[in-house]
Amino acid sequence: MSKSIAERALCLDDFETMSRRHLPRPIFGYVAGATERNASLRDNEAAYTEWAFQPRVLRDVSKRSWARALFGREWSAPFGIAPMGLSALAAYRGDIVLAEAAAAANIPMMLSGSSLIPMEQVIAANPEAWFQAYLPGDSRRVEALVDRVAAAGFKTLALTVDVAVLPNRENNVRNGFSTPLRPSLRLAWDGITHPKWSLNTFLRTWAQHGMPHFENSFAERGAPILARNVLRDFTARDHLNYEHLALIRRKWQGRLVVKGIMHPEDARRCEGEGADAIVVTNHGGRQLDGTAAPLRVLPAVKAASGAMAVLLDGGIRRGTDVLKGLALGADFVFIGRPMLHAAAVAGRAGVDRAIALLAGEVDRDMALLGVEALDEIGPHCLVPLR
Repeated sequence: MSKSIAERALCLDDFETMSRRHLPRPIFGYVAGATERNASLRDNEAAYTEWAFQPRVLRDVSKRSWARALFGREWSAPFGIAPMGLSALAAYRGDIVLAEAAAAANIPMMLSGSSLIPMEQVIAANPEAWFQAYLPGDSRRVEALVDRVAAAGFKTLALTVDVAVLPNRENNVRNGFSTPLRPSLRLAWDGITHPKWSLNTFLRTWAQHGMPHFENSFAERGAPILARNVLRDFTARDHLNYEHLALIRRKWQGRLVVKGIMHPEDARRCEGEGADAIVVTNHGGRQLDGTAAPLRVLPAVKAASGAMAVLLDGGIRRGTDVLKGLALGADFVFIGRPMLHAAAVAGRAGVDRAIALLAGEVDRDMALLGVEALDEIGPHCLVPLR
């Protein structure tokens, strides 16, 4: 019996290889690419290669556990699914597929504010999902969005703060990607030459759910994903400051996570404003190209974080990466692109497989490292290679 598409993947990187063949060039380029020279994107993964393990032996690790507590509950693994915009363009009902897989595996999942499925439908599929928001430039729209997120039933709000202006994503221009997508002969040809995606994702979505729109950027519905003359509302955010974070903290009664922290002083300021956690991330290399890899700044940011939980996002592809992130100070890590590639090529089965592969690697790596619990992992487990 031949293997299913999902079963052909032996590691997370395999899903990207399959996704490159499956997705039209503009869509794949949007998911896989970053900004300008992609320097930060490459360094996010390279940073993990600059640390080596120093294992211990002849330790009884037969009862090892890779469960991890965060925000007062125990998750089945120390990793979750990061927010990714336009997931439902890459995979049929992508946000719901990711949410359902996360719920089944008992790991956290963040829904992106740049998603195409209403947040109310996603949280119905996974009541423990988090919502990741981009601050609207108008304070009135900030409050309206927070009210909607609360009314939907989300308990955790992740506020992304590293998008003062839109970056120079020239890769998108070269690949013919824009938001909204502009109808063109080139776009039509990309669809024709990738019939499985066209039939099973785009046309299936259109037939069963209508034209996708940006549903969650604001309290109200946004632009459609395919339009010749409609512009997406990229409200200016270059005037936003810590007063707006304070406004969110006063308004939001749930757990507040600040996503996009790369400097110790910003970590201290977030704690002072009442944040419950921060995410150390450079937005997957998609903002300021040349920004340091999150792993490189993690120890210093952790030292300045006080009582906040410190989450890490960026470049994680293996169980060894997960353990290195935990060893250098992360309380939890998040993985983005590989999960969306898995959803694109194999739907829910793909995401289930990706989660299982990563969890299996964490399990084996703990045993080979000689630790029985994640709390035993720290800087003493690592040796710098530079």
